[in-house]
Amino acid sequence: MAIAVQMKHFVVFCVIVWTCTCQVISRTLDDSSVVKQHEEWMLKYKRIYSDDAEKEKRFNVFVENLEYIEKFNNAGNPSYKLGLNQFSDLTEQEFISSHGVKISNPISDSSSYKTAFNLTGVPSSMDWRANGAVTNVNDQGGCSCCWAFATVAAIEGIVQIKTGKLISLSAQQLVDCNTDNNGCVRGNMDSAFKYIINNQGLASETGYTYQGSVGTCKAEQAVVKISGFVDVLPNSEDHLLQAVATQPVSVYVTLSDNFRQYSEGVFAGPCGTELDHCVTVIGYGTSEDGTKYWLLKNSWGEGWGEKGYMRMLRESADPRGLCGVAISPSYPTM
Repeated sequence: MAIAVQMKHFVVFCVIVWTCTCQVISRTLDDSSVVKQHEEWMLKYKRIYSDDAEKEKRFNVFVENLEYIEKFNNAGNPSYKLGLNQFSDLTEQEFISSHGVKISNPISDSSSYKTAFNLTGVPSSMDWRANGAVTNVNDQGGCSCCWAFATVAAIEGIVQIKTGKLISLSAQQLVDCNTDNNGCVRGNMDSAFKYIINNQGLASETGYTYQGSVGTCKAEQAVVKISGFVDVLPNSEDHLLQAVATQPVSVYVTLSDNFRQYSEGVFAGPCGTELDHCVTVIGYGTSEDGTKYWLLKNSWGEGWGEKGYMRMLRESADPRGLCGVAISPSYPTM
């Protein structure tokens, strides 16, 4: 009897030890896999840390972001997916601090909004890339000058539509010279349009290349001019649709953790609470499952989103549009 009891305890002990050992081995394998992922990610994005302490800190943030991404994707969200990108070792707060921009007076004080409205003849979908009116995706880097890139993309679009010539224009000139805005800290598109009008034009990207920081304003020959700009009626996705059917449009949006980690699909939120980023709406359409979306060109490089672009839910329940996309759109005229 005593031997049987001892054998029973021994078996239970072995089961416990075996189970714990397997859990430890499994966890070790998972940790090893994540370490390898982080090393591969560092190599891909050329990330170098100052010391081992900083590397450990960033690795822990990377793991938290990876776990969040996997949890979100595994939840079976049918609309969009998240993924690793160049921001995956940053916390949400660090990311918004480094890439969010202070929007100065996003709502125009203009009393001459374009209120004429007619969707008759507006195509069911539009992609200005297919029409040759969109240049390559840029990467603003650590300079929060998304407002400059959103301005430039809209002008590049209307120039191509009017002249047939697609010219990459200088965001750096706006960063250096547009004193009503504030380089890598604060800005808005209307002020940038005004600067370009008063300056009698804007230089090309090849003539005034992007540096990713504020420099001394240089005199450079303008290659394009605009005659003015139009503020779309605020908080109306229908008016925004009418405008985008005609040309690319600059808009403000609100950032969020999901926005920065967006990988593919039709983004449906959640969004942030304050306008703190600028992008260009370069089209719209409907996905295979019938979801209507806006097509946004971002300035975070081709490694983010769908090769630098995002499809964002159109006709959301919010009258301001998802993430505030319809709060204050504007576009240049020639």
